Parts: sequence; structure tokens; C-alpha cells
Amino acid sequence: MDVPLWLALLVVGVLGVKLVRPPWWLIAVLLLGGYLVADSFLAPAIGTVLK
Repeated sequence: MDVPLWLALLVVGVLGVKLVRPPWWLIAVLLLGGYLVADSFLAPAIGTVLK
């Protein structure tokens, strides 16, 4: 069974919000921060650490 990455991330995100119940502003800050870091000069350094 092949599951697309976006579907797996969506399921993990929905379960995380339901079970942990973080505030919505924290979710927005993390998503915006991740988007901004992915487009910055730090992206290659983070990519090598995660691989």
C-alpha cells in the first residue's frame, strides 16, 4: 500500500491537534516559521542534519 506523503502528514497533524490540543496561534507560528525557514539560507543546513 502506497500512501502519499501529504496524506500521512495530514493524518499525523490532525491526530496531533486532537490529542495534544495546542493553541491555534502556536500551530500558525510553527507553520509560518517552517515555511520561512524552508526558503532561507538555513534550508540546506537543516536538510543535511535531517538526512
